[in-house]
Amino acid sequence: MSFLNEEYRDRGIKKWAGFYLSEHTAIQEKLSGERKKVNQQKKQMNQGEIEEVINESIVKNKSVAIQLENVDQNGLYYDDVVGHIVGGDELGIFINNTKVDFDEIRNIQFVVLKKWNNTDDDV
Repeated sequence: MSFLNEEYRDRGIKKWAGFYLSEHTAIQEKLSGERKKVNQQKKQMNQGEIEEVINESIVKNKSVAIQLENVDQNGLYYDDVVGHIVGGDELGIFINNTKVDFDEIRNIQFVVLKKWNNTDDDV
């Protein structure tokens, strides 16, 4: 035992670098991809157009994607709020669990959501 105590020098934390390097790299790539993603500004809709889409979405149970007026500190638009309209009040609507005020809506469009059990192999 005295031989190991005298000549062996442990690399300490450096030996653990291989265990988290691949995870760290994957996270960095994901963050880099998110930074490159830019949501384009959509057409500003007037109140009448917005109401038409909301009404049809409720009556026909269609999914919608809403671009909000909000932008981040770089002036870029956030991701659209996507889902079914599940309710509302005098100030706005609820998309799944998210409240969207009417005055925040820049653009609203119908979307087709892909179900988790749909595959391209189904006929």
